[in-house]
Amino acid sequence: MNRKSFLRNSSLGLGLAILPTLASARTGKTPAQPKVVRDAEGEVLDVIGDIQTHKLVGSDTGGQLVEWVDNVEPGVGIPPHVHTREDEIFRVIVGEVEITVGDETTILRAGDTAFAPKHVPHTWKVVGTEKAKMITSAFPAGIEEMFHKLAELPAGPPDFGKVAAICGEQGITFV
Repeated sequence: MNRKSFLRNSSLGLGLAILPTLASARTGKTPAQPKVVRDAEGEVLDVIGDIQTHKLVGSDTGGQLVEWVDNVEPGVGIPPHVHTREDEIFRVIVGEVEITVGDETTILRAGDTAFAPKHVPHTWKVVGTEKAKMITSAFPAGIEEMFHKLAELPAGPPDFGKVAAICGEQGITFV
């Protein structure tokens, strides 16, 4: 390789290598670092009956995404709502989850995935007789702060006005 070609290729590689650092400096977010999270690890939150184990949060991923595992009893679900900030992906590992995204309703079973883009109404509910385990990813990150606030609400039937206000701070509205 000649000198000119080497410099051109090296400069491109160096530029690609430092881009994440420059982007994190611009956004004020910590760059993503490698992380391994075992099945039994993570922060567990009871978010109004949705038992979530947070595996990756914004501080782990440079603000790119948050991922949690839902362990949910039959009959538990989330009312129809719309996100204005984040997209979500739902992957069922165990059980059956009825999900509606936009105008399409379907049953997700083990191995099935659904994508709910921001600005599209969606809802889900565990159906059947078996507890469901579902991996949910949201991107960009940030929604985990809302889940912490919801988990702090008193036990018992939730005050929908408080829930709607907390969700509204995250740009989520119920429809």
